[in-house]
Amino acid sequence: MSSMNDESPPPPAVRGLVRDPTAVPVVGVDAHLPAVPPARLTPAALRDRFAGTFDESPRAFGHWQPETRGDGQRLVNGPLRAAAVLVPLVVHDDALRVLLTRRTAHLQHHGGQISFPGGRQDPTDADAVATALREAREEIGLPEAAVEVIGRLPTYTTVTAYEVTPVVALVAPQAELEMHAFEVAEIFEVPLAFLMDPAHHRRHAVTWEGLERQFLSMPWTGPGLDGVSREYFIWGATAAMLRNLYGFLRA
Repeated sequence: MSSMNDESPPPPAVRGLVRDPTAVPVVGVDAHLPAVPPARLTPAALRDRFAGTFDESPRAFGHWQPETRGDGQRLVNGPLRAAAVLVPLVVHDDALRVLLTRRTAHLQHHGGQISFPGGRQDPTDADAVATALREAREEIGLPEAAVEVIGRLPTYTTVTAYEVTPVVALVAPQAELEMHAFEVAEIFEVPLAFLMDPAHHRRHAVTWEGLERQFLSMPWTGPGLDGVSREYFIWGATAAMLRNLYGFLRA
């Protein structure tokens, strides 16, 4: 598995910038913005919306521009490294749900955080889709036969110098999953409609050693795959990419 977070220690600034995101003050909630209509959150509507988004030209997304292209000021020097995540939309009878993972707490970097399955691109990967599918298979055992890739979102640059391509896919609900126990502590699903409603998008701001950082969170309380209900604090790059998904579906 090729992680975006664990191949080398980050500089002290990365470790110290946001130690506990839940403690960072909320400076705003975007309840004034409209939710994505349910008619746009069906598999058929998503296939239509994402048609042509693998075109690398600026025309791939029409006139729409992502609200957030990255975390902000990079804290790691050097060239950007290619990476990809899978944005898995599980097709249930009642509605789509976004499959997410919680990283194991013992990991040195970003332990316990919520993320999409994904990681850095390997030399043997043909493209971002191959990276996302391989990482999802390695992290959560998601078989490629259960995945229908429908498109992508614009790349997102992290403070640790990764250029991440979010690959969007529909996933069969009966897919059997198997967590990579070292890296993944839990797999859970969040209703796509919940995440596509800005009333649940909270804005945070923090200043650390003269650096100001703003980030989004989308806390959700609900059952994990074990049936136990708990709060999942979705924030950072994962929340930002979900926000870009919201903007694209609303445009």
